[in-house]
Amino acid sequence: MTTEITVRENTEARTYDALIAGKVVGTIVYEHAGPRIVFTHTIVEPEFRERGVGSTLARGALDDLRAKGVTLTNYCGFVADFITARPEYADLIDPAHPGHPRRR
Repeated sequence: MTTEITVRENTEARTYDALIAGKVVGTIVYEHAGPRIVFTHTIVEPEFRERGVGSTLARGALDDLRAKGVTLTNYCGFVADFITARPEYADLIDPAHPGHPRRR
C-alpha cells in the first residue's frame, strides 16, 4: 500500500510542507528575496526518511515555483541534489543569484 504524500505551501511560516494523513513530516524552509524565492534547508522527520517524502516535497515546491513564474536561489543541499538528478528543474535556478548549497 502506498502512502499518499500531500505538499502544501504555508505562506505564513514560509515553508513548503509534506503531509501524510494530515501530519507534517517534511519541510522546505524559504525566504523571499525580491522576485526570487530562497530555499535554505529541507527537513524530513527521521522515521519518514528514505520513503520518497523529500523528493515529493522538492518536486511539489519546485512545480509551484514554476507555476508562479518565480526563480530560485538555492542554499539547500537536498534540493541541489534533486535538481542535479532532474535537470528539467535547472531552469528555475536564478542565473544571477544561484546560491551555494551545502552538499549532504
